Amino acid sequence: MKKIISMLVRIVPRKYLQRFSGVGLGVAGLLYFGKNVECPICRHRYKKFLPYGRINSRENALCPHCLSLERHRLLWLYLKEKTNFFSGQLHVLHVAPEHCFMKPFEKQHRENYVTADIESPLARVKVDIHQIPFPENYFDAILCNHVLEHVRDDIQVMNEFYRVLKPGGWAILQVPFFNPVPDETFEDNAITDARQREKIFGQEDHVRKYGKDYPQRIRQSGLQVMEDPFSSGFSEEKAFYFGIVRQETIYRGVKT
Repeated sequence: MKKIISMLVRIVPRKYLQRFSGVGLGVAGLLYFGKNVECPICRHRYKKFLPYGRINSRENALCPHCLSLERHRLLWLYLKEKTNFFSGQLHVLHVAPEHCFMKPFEKQHRENYVTADIESPLARVKVDIHQIPFPENYFDAILCNHVLEHVRDDIQVMNEFYRVLKPGGWAILQVPFFNPVPDETFEDNAITDARQREKIFGQEDHVRKYGKDYPQRIRQSGLQVMEDPFSSGFSEEKAFYFGIVRQETIYRGVKT
């Protein structure tokens, strides 16, 4: 049974997995019951998290209860420890909202929590983030986690983030990096074949491969960049316990 579940979560696209959270993976939660790891978002404990990844499967990755991955749990811990996100109600724009975050974020910020996406059924507002339908200086915080590698013009999107953020507001702007990380970001709109995109950009629906120049791309929008090696502060034991990767930098853009 464990092998069947592991295989399913490897091959089923995440957008479909999210529809079965709490139901389809309930059996996995029972099979993996234990106290070796804990999801800081839903607070459920297991022997270990489920493996995940359609191409290169990662061990100790997927929470059976809330479907959080390593990057989600790391972001939760970062928001808790390094920001004002949970200290009061903020105006928050959450782009392409992840299932694991929505209930606790809505509980914290209530009607000020705005979920947005161009096609996701999870989002409250249908939005093309190249042209965000909100006025200047509106949001205190923006969450954009593994989205910019999908959009037509990431610089334009970050310009929009700058526009709708209040002075002093901030945006979490996480993107994937694939080793070896190139010096410069590579993009080519002429590459439309799905297999070619997967080979070149790491995934069939990605349109660019980010390089070491990513902070400079953020600065083009006017946002000041904070590069926080937050995860490196965790011991190997604590990183395993929370199921996070210790080599991930948090990119936080601030509107001054």
